[in-house]
Amino acid sequence: MDEQDPIGFAPSAAALEAIARGTIAKLPARFAEHLGDVLLLIEEVADEETLAELGIEHPLDLTGLYHGQPVGEKSTTESGAEPDRIHLYRRAILEEWIETEVRLDELIAHVVIHEVGHHFGLSDDDMQTLEDQVAEDGPA
Repeated sequence: MDEQDPIGFAPSAAALEAIARGTIAKLPARFAEHLGDVLLLIEEVADEETLAELGIEHPLDLTGLYHGQPVGEKSTTESGAEPDRIHLYRRAILEEWIETEVRLDELIAHVVIHEVGHHFGLSDDDMQTLEDQVAEDGPA
């Protein structure tokens, strides 16, 4: 089988990243303009330290995580801080995809928007509104 032919294989980290970046590209400009310095990282699963900090026992129970300080809480006097990061955990996302039978692009969009929401300090209702706006534009 050709490497370019993904039939029979789980989507790669690169495929998940492409969907996630497509979701980010659909965000309204007022959000997108503040995401340029946020790193998007695709990892297989969360590390043990992260899971312990969050009180999560199984690595497949965490699909995404925002590390950083929400936009409204940032200070111009801070220096030396690590960049804000959105982590997507590939195996957990794929497990949820299999269990829920939700379209993969919709699931990734949901996780990305939830983590973007943390970056902006949005409420769950605001995140849902943003997710609905992005969904209206079609698949990522």
